[in-house]
Amino acid sequence: MIGRSPNFESLMRSARMVAATNVTVLITGETGTGKELLANLLLNQSARVAKPFMAINCGALPESIAESELFGHRKGAFTGATSNRKGLLQSVHGGTLFMDEVDSLTLALQAKLLRFLEAGECQPVGEARTEIVDVRIIAGSNTDLHQKVSAGEFRKDLYYRLNVVPLVIPPLRERRSDIEALTQHFLKGFADQHSAPISGVSKTALNGMKGYDWPGNIRELRNLCERLSILLAGQTIERENLPPEILTTGVRSRGSAFDLPTAGLNLETLEIDLIHQALARTGGNRTQSARLLGMTRDTFLYRIQKHGIAG
Repeated sequence: MIGRSPNFESLMRSARMVAATNVTVLITGETGTGKELLANLLLNQSARVAKPFMAINCGALPESIAESELFGHRKGAFTGATSNRKGLLQSVHGGTLFMDEVDSLTLALQAKLLRFLEAGECQPVGEARTEIVDVRIIAGSNTDLHQKVSAGEFRKDLYYRLNVVPLVIPPLRERRSDIEALTQHFLKGFADQHSAPISGVSKTALNGMKGYDWPGNIRELRNLCERLSILLAGQTIERENLPPEILTTGVRSRGSAFDLPTAGLNLETLEIDLIHQALARTGGNRTQSARLLGMTRDTFLYRIQKHGIAG
């Protein structure tokens, strides 16, 4: 995983610390941010690196067979169960299972997963007895599980059991300074793969890419780099080579992280509001608040005094 932006480096520090443990991890982030890549990083730096590893998308498991897929079944447990079958948990005994879109599991299956996390007990469908299985669970989700708990769509006890160590991957729009390094990395990889090196990326093209929100995150950037490496082999990528959705981002093409509303705004009111938000987020810590707003502490104190803000 590539990146030098502060929020990404903070994530990597936390990931490296937790990788060496056996603690359950919950990775959250928008689609395309690299949750499975981070799960692989945790595995590769753990004591279970030589043990079995499997990644599943819980959202892709049909509800009718999800329990059997995870926990296995015994012959005759249901129509079509013609023989005993191990589930994914038994198959990776001693290793690691990455469960993406864990919020897609039914409430009944969530209860069974909770029992496994608490006691290591795995009960195949149709089996009266349980067996103890040693598997480290890394869960992933692209939704706000806390909101799902509030809505009664996800078990609160399972949420707290999974959320022992939360790792939140920032979306690409919150780490724009990494776009250039990621682009170079992908272009080099595709140059080797397709024998189609790119001469370079112009500054205006990079600025356009940095101004785009990337709703598909890293995956969208990677796909674009592959397309450009094939269509523009041997050439320099210019701004006009970028797709329409990037070219029509207006002021974002200059690398801005903020769209000016068409109705305008009151700059002083906005500044006061941002200062209050920063102070609230940091518990009143002025040094951290200044860092959040990208200014020195002295400048931040000046702005507080200027607006008569108590904080």
